[in-house]
Amino acid sequence: QVHLVESGGGLVQPGGSLRLSCATSGFTFTTYIPTTSWYRRAPGKERELVASISRFDDITTYADSVKGRFTISRDNAKNTVFLQMNNLKPEDAAVYYCNLIKQGNSYWGQGTQVTVSS
Repeated sequence: QVHLVESGGGLVQPGGSLRLSCATSGFTFTTYIPTTSWYRRAPGKERELVASISRFDDITTYADSVKGRFTISRDNAKNTVFLQMNNLKPEDAAVYYCNLIKQGNSYWGQGTQVTVSS
């Protein structure tokens, strides 16, 4: 059974940084590399795709609002996906979710809260 656990959220001041992690279990990235993405949902707003990394060649895509500030990466040996978030802004505050697509099935973590406030 595939299981995702996000961590790394918290309270940070504007301009600060956080690194989110998404630890995956139930299979190993060395046997199957999934498409992985980070989404976020702020109160009263729709869920937003923040960043994705492709299965092969590590091709990354980002929402315009985070380009140049966020970086998605994957460590296949650790079955973990990361989201490095720099120069955080108050509008980045949300619950961040990891999503993984493996052989047509979509899996979600429970989310991690990011609060950006002085």
